[in-house]
Amino acid sequence: MPEAPLAPPPTLSLPVEGMTCASCAGRVERALAKVPGVAAASVNLASETATVAGTAAPAALAAAIRAAGYQVPEQERTLGIEGMTCASCAGRVERALAKVPGVLSVSVNLAADQATIRALAGVEEAALAAALSRAGYALASTPAQDDGAADAAKLARQRRDLVLAGLLAAPFLIGMLGMPFGRDWMPDGWVQLALAIPVQFWFGARFFRAGWAALRNRTGNMDLLVSIGTLSAFLMSLWLLVQHGGGHTHALYFEAAVVVIFFVMLGKYLEARAKRGTGAAIRALLDLRPRTARRLDAQGQEQEVPAAALALGDRVVVRPGERIPVDAVIEQGEAGIDESALTGESRPVEKRPGDKAATGTVVLDGRLVLRATAIGADTTLARVAALVAAAQASRAPVQKLVDRVSAIFVPVVIGLAAVTLLAWLLMGAGFEAALLNAVAVLVIACPCALGLATPAAIMAGTGAAARAGILIRDAEAIERAQGISLVAFDKTGTLTEGKPRLASLHPAEGIDPAEALAQAAALQAGSEHPLARAVLAAAGATPDPATGFRALPGRGVEGTVAGRRLALGSPRLLSESGADPGPLATTARVEAAQGRSIAWLLDPAAPRALALLSFEDAPKRGAASAVSTLRAMGVEVAMLSGDNQAAASEAAARLGIARVAAEVLPQDKAAHVAAWRREGSRVAMVGDGVNDAPALAAADLGIAMGTGTDVAIAAAGVTLMRGDPGLVPAALDITRRTYRKLKENLSWAFGYNLLGIPLAAAGLLSPPVAGAAMALSSVSVVANALLLSRWKPPAPPPSGRAA
Repeated sequence: MPEAPLAPPPTLSLPVEGMTCASCAGRVERALAKVPGVAAASVNLASETATVAGTAAPAALAAAIRAAGYQVPEQERTLGIEGMTCASCAGRVERALAKVPGVLSVSVNLAADQATIRALAGVEEAALAAALSRAGYALASTPAQDDGAADAAKLARQRRDLVLAGLLAAPFLIGMLGMPFGRDWMPDGWVQLALAIPVQFWFGARFFRAGWAALRNRTGNMDLLVSIGTLSAFLMSLWLLVQHGGGHTHALYFEAAVVVIFFVMLGKYLEARAKRGTGAAIRALLDLRPRTARRLDAQGQEQEVPAAALALGDRVVVRPGERIPVDAVIEQGEAGIDESALTGESRPVEKRPGDKAATGTVVLDGRLVLRATAIGADTTLARVAALVAAAQASRAPVQKLVDRVSAIFVPVVIGLAAVTLLAWLLMGAGFEAALLNAVAVLVIACPCALGLATPAAIMAGTGAAARAGILIRDAEAIERAQGISLVAFDKTGTLTEGKPRLASLHPAEGIDPAEALAQAAALQAGSEHPLARAVLAAAGATPDPATGFRALPGRGVEGTVAGRRLALGSPRLLSESGADPGPLATTARVEAAQGRSIAWLLDPAAPRALALLSFEDAPKRGAASAVSTLRAMGVEVAMLSGDNQAAASEAAARLGIARVAAEVLPQDKAAHVAAWRREGSRVAMVGDGVNDAPALAAADLGIAMGTGTDVAIAAAGVTLMRGDPGLVPAALDITRRTYRKLKENLSWAFGYNLLGIPLAAAGLLSPPVAGAAMALSSVSVVANALLLSRWKPPAPPPSGRAA
């Protein structure tokens, strides 16, 4: 008999960017050929694609292309999934999508009914939909796409079905109430059959469809357990009814099937309502977007247009009480703006021409004319919503344990039910009693609570944090925040306003103060450094900038002013120059003792100190109370500063900070964080500048002020939407509470099954009671997580000093 021909290996097309010639294509081909599992590889330079035959993983192929010096464009998308009911479903959806050629990673969130995939560019949604269909699920619209309308409609259908199922189940529930009192209130057997058929085969059809899909995929889920259990009770009751007639109502068990399905439907409805609450944060953010805007045309006339039609540079008018439709800069008008929905700040923020305004914030008084600087997905509101959505879709590291358990959970439960049936038969119980106990095991052992435990807590926690102006990047940041014992603050712009003013200028003997100030201003012309702005503000007019300007990182600047080479910088620069400060040294010590920052105007060629400049930067409102709140939480507080030791120590003393690292160069901040970690502390670093990014990344938890730079925010696990140090203890508090809820939910989910299955197997739980308990387990897990929605940032202790 001739051998059947071997099936050709699967092929995958990958987009490749950066190829410019035939040698590039050859280099990509050779790189792909070296990947284990590649049978053949060819590159089409014209279409910029690589076609690979073999079994190699897409991620390995993409890595090989990048290692060769080229790029493989990727996309991240969020898919709504219909039909998931438990942790086993989530695992099956994940595996089905991961098999689609070009998909690099998949993360499924059962609480949100969503899957987040990272895939090569060009992977079509139809391929993803087909993979889901084969696994027994379907694509649905995401909340971001339909503003929750689909969820609301689905909830309304669930409510309608629940009411109808409840009416059919009511006679059985009344009959069950009479059983403890020896009353037979059950309807005639044939009436029971008539009531049970629509519940079993109409409202219960979804369980059969999903259970059958699981069987076809050689796996199991909650629906399979409910289907086997209720169908067993229904068929046994039908056989008894045919054998004995309708009068023997006490010997029938239709109520076991009907009431179980009703309670599961009730649980799913309550669960769906609760799950909508966990996603309320994103919906609330998206609801801030106004639908229309008043655009000014070239003649200055107002035209009402859809907000989505606005373009960069458009001028818009916003009246009192209206929301701002785009990120913009104010051109005309002054007004107080309510930013509470975006930043959590309860006080109005006064804005004037030149200030920035964000989408979704409310103009309280005054008429503003704004010019659009960001639209659509680039607005602050859209970016915040995307960050919250990404955090809610992320998976906690502890979820890996749940995934392993859920993969084997349903087969194990079916095995336990079979053992229960056999054990009761061997002990001499009748088939009816043995089957009912086995059904109770099937019904009570639902993996829903396991699948909902972590995502429900993460969604509720990150949503509550977002309402307070705290953005948590992902579930890993929540876990990393646990056990923080030391919070290190950058000083300028974090604990202080970051808007220093020139407090005093002390010229050396024979130096004109006005000339010294003008020289210092010339050195700082064009700089955005806070101290530079303070010098320029004191000088009044913008001077001609110095020529031959050079920055001295961590020390200052130098340049040529009116033909003379000068430098302006820190005490470190004074020491390095070898200049003698003379009598100004005493003045510098006095100024530093008052908590002021010191800068020296130097003539490096002499070398000579020409003037001493001192700056003061007021602590932020709430900085001292934030420090006292952290200490009340059992967290030590430290401060990192580039200022001299005396100035840094005085500022720290005003705030109640005992541990100070002064005269720290930007590149050394990460080293201090690493040293504290080596001492055994779990460190959270709080900063806002580019030079804080390495320290934020080096810490156990990076906390970036949202008023700072994008670089700092990108390096942090937590972002504070406003520059309030009081949000730091709030961030630690909500992450602690979220992690505690996560552990409580997992403990409840595991403990429920460990307790419920033995009780059902021992005959101590009837199927209806088991069904109610199973429904309660899922609802309780989500309800417990929703307690986080009532969270408010902790108030500072009464003894905390005001900054």
